[in-house]
Formats: sequence, C-alpha cells, structure tokens
Amino acid sequence: MRFALFAGCQVPNFAPQYETSSRLVLKKLGIKLTKVEFNCCGYPLRHQHFNSYLLAAARNLALAEAKGLDILTLCKCCLGSLKRAQSFLAHNPDLMAAVKRELAEEGLAFNGTAQVKHLQTVLHQDVGLERLSDLVVRQMKGLRIATLYGCHALRPSRVTGFDNPYSPHLIDELLEVIGAESVPWAGKLKCCGAPLREKNEVLSLSIINQRFKEVGEAGADVLNVDCSHTLLQIKWAFKMLWPRSVELLKGVVLYPQLLGLAMGIAPEDLDLDENRPRAGFLSNYLAPRTPVSPEENSLVKRLSDHYI
Repeated sequence: MRFALFAGCQVPNFAPQYETSSRLVLKKLGIKLTKVEFNCCGYPLRHQHFNSYLLAAARNLALAEAKGLDILTLCKCCLGSLKRAQSFLAHNPDLMAAVKRELAEEGLAFNGTAQVKHLQTVLHQDVGLERLSDLVVRQMKGLRIATLYGCHALRPSRVTGFDNPYSPHLIDELLEVIGAESVPWAGKLKCCGAPLREKNEVLSLSIINQRFKEVGEAGADVLNVDCSHTLLQIKWAFKMLWPRSVELLKGVVLYPQLLGLAMGIAPEDLDLDENRPRAGFLSNYLAPRTPVSPEENSLVKRLSDHYI
C-alpha cells in the first residue's frame, strides 16, 4: 500500500508529533508514503474567494493523480476541504473546465480520480481491525477515553464518507483494538470552537470549556483528538482556563500515539511530551497482551465454523 501523505499546513508547524507518530505506525504496518510538494488545502480561502479555494484544492488532487496515488491526510479540516472541492467540481462542469485550464498551464491534468482518505479511515478500512489487532503487543486495559470525532470529517457525510454523522463507530472500534474503553460523553460529535476564535474569542473559549466539562463529567482519563485545529484549540484553552482546566482534562492524545504505544513503540519516539496537556500517565495502563493458547485457538475456530 502506498499513499501521498498530505500533512497540511498546521501539523508540520504546530503539531509535529502527529506526523511523527503517524509515520512510525504506518511504517510498522508496511504502508509506504510518497512525498509530494502539496500546497495549502484551500480551506482558509473558502469563504473569502471560493474559486481560489477550488483551484488550490484541485492542484493538490492533480499532483496526486500525476503520481497515480491516493491521498492520506492527517488533518480532518484538510480532509473536508479536499473532498468538498472534489465533489463540487464533479457537479459543476463549467468550473471544472476553468480549473482544468488553469492547471494545464502548469502541466497538470485534473480528472478527480485520486481518493482522499483520513489516517483513521486507512487504519480501519484499508489495514483492517484484524491486522491491527495482530500487531498489538501491549493493551491499554482500564484506560477510559473520550474521543472527539471532528466536524469536518463527519459533515457533510455524503461528501466526506468518513462515518455515520449521527452514530459513528469507526474511532470507537479503533480504540477497542488497543484494549481501551471509548466512553460515551455529551461532546463526542460537537465542535471544539476553533473556527470561531478569530471572530469571537469569548464564544470560542466558552465552547471548548463546555467540551472540557463534558469530558470531566464522563469520567474519562484522557481526551483523544485527531484534528490539528482541535489540538491547537485545546492547547490554547487549557492555558486560558487554568487552573480549572486541570480538574476537567487530565491529558490529550492522538490516536497514532495510542496505537504506537500498543504496538510497542517507545513513548519518547511518539513525542507524547509534545501534547498539551500532557498525558504521560498513559504508560501506566500498558499491559502485555495475554498470549492465546492452542486450546483457545482451537475453540475459536470451532465456534467460527459453527456460527459463521
């Protein structure tokens, strides 16, 4: 399996631990990443100059097409941005023709054939839960995790295709693979407030503060996020709401960091200390995976043969 990695603008500059941990996990899984000189996904331009946004997004897709690769993105805003542009152009032939003309001047051809997938989609669907489970050597027994799915991945679902926007399960199942418990909580499908910060800082802070309260009320040990915007929002808000935030949120962690720990990668290699707030206590939950005896294997096979 090979993908063109779309790290986005924010991850390399403000959340490098996301890219570091993702690369380590994907390497263990035998997934090869090809470097492509992508530009911005276009998201910041979408409400300022829509056609410029479409051109920026389409150029990235054309670059991937030129190498015959699908795109693997880490940022859920980038996922939504690229997939929205792809969908919009597919349903607007005049704009598609204009974008093609612009890209042709650079020697690029755009047909909209490259797929765009988030890291978690690749892990869940392309790699598969069974393969991930085979590589887990340490399970996080007793760890209660609140996971924030991310607005741009869930909506509009007909475009992103990430998961059911009302009752998603993809990330919960990925957490189960490492032996952790995905706890139900009120903020699971809600916004972190990041898009509002430059327009209304007070409202933005109020929204993320509510997410912190909901995490605390659910009794979660740690908050799992996989959107760079949310990661930066939490870092900012945790400092702004100090010291109350410490009582509500014990730590934040990315899924590739959790999976990396379960696969036996050292915490320092996964840059866990770069998260804010830190979740250094995660190592306390790591337990060696109990080997399956030949008798148990035989029993599982007999049950499978009987019921499947």
